[in-house]
Amino acid sequence: MADLATQDPAAEEPVTEPDAPVDDEEGAPASRRRRRLDAETVLMLVVPPLLVLLVFGGYVVWHQTADLDSVERSQLAWPTVLRLIWQHVKLTLVAAIAVVAVAVPLGILLTRGRARRAAPLVVGVANAGQSAPAVGLIVLLAIWIGFGFWTAVLALTLYGLLPVLRNTITGLQGVDPMLVEAGRGVGMSATAVLLRVELPLAVPVIMAGVRTALVLIVGTAALATFINGGGLGEILTTGISLFRFSLMIAGAVLIALLALLIEWLGRVLELLTRPKGI
Repeated sequence: MADLATQDPAAEEPVTEPDAPVDDEEGAPASRRRRRLDAETVLMLVVPPLLVLLVFGGYVVWHQTADLDSVERSQLAWPTVLRLIWQHVKLTLVAAIAVVAVAVPLGILLTRGRARRAAPLVVGVANAGQSAPAVGLIVLLAIWIGFGFWTAVLALTLYGLLPVLRNTITGLQGVDPMLVEAGRGVGMSATAVLLRVELPLAVPVIMAGVRTALVLIVGTAALATFINGGGLGEILTTGISLFRFSLMIAGAVLIALLALLIEWLGRVLELLTRPKGI
């Protein structure tokens, strides 16, 4: 009896082990899956800027050591290159902001009420506009409106509208209707449900469209030079008109590096705006 009285009550309780991570559908432990996703994210964040720096470093070395004539030296002078890069970036950013400002509200409108019937028509028109040659769209707008920076911005906005518009509609239509009904069931207004339930869940899809639009815009912005819109396309057109292969290659490399860098920035923005838990 004394032994029973002095026995530690905790000794009678079963020893429980900490919960093991649940395996995912692929059979890998959840912790290992999280580590793999984290590694993929780190690679996505690190590799593109390193690649841009490496290639740009090679361009700098070539620029300093190449035997260039007077035309090439004038066109590839650092003040000129930096000015053209800034013009290209400004074209891309202004057009991207205009795309988001137009496509996202329009996509929201086309998922509300009777306007849903017009969604296929509007997306079809946007799709037809993007299928047209970009240089033709830019030149036609320049003839109609006038040459210059803002005409180029308008053309780039029209060209980059489709991915954001389509993804906004797709993202909002993909929200579970049960979640929408649950929000309305707790007394939320239609606007509150849109802002607090539907848009947060649709953000990953919308941002994927924004990233696609950025890549389209930064590549197409090279054509703005045909209507005096500025940008790195000036180096390409000078090289083509004067048969300077060094200018053609330099312009193509600089545009490609800028496109890769802006695509990486779009991925970073997509990652930062993704709601927690998605």
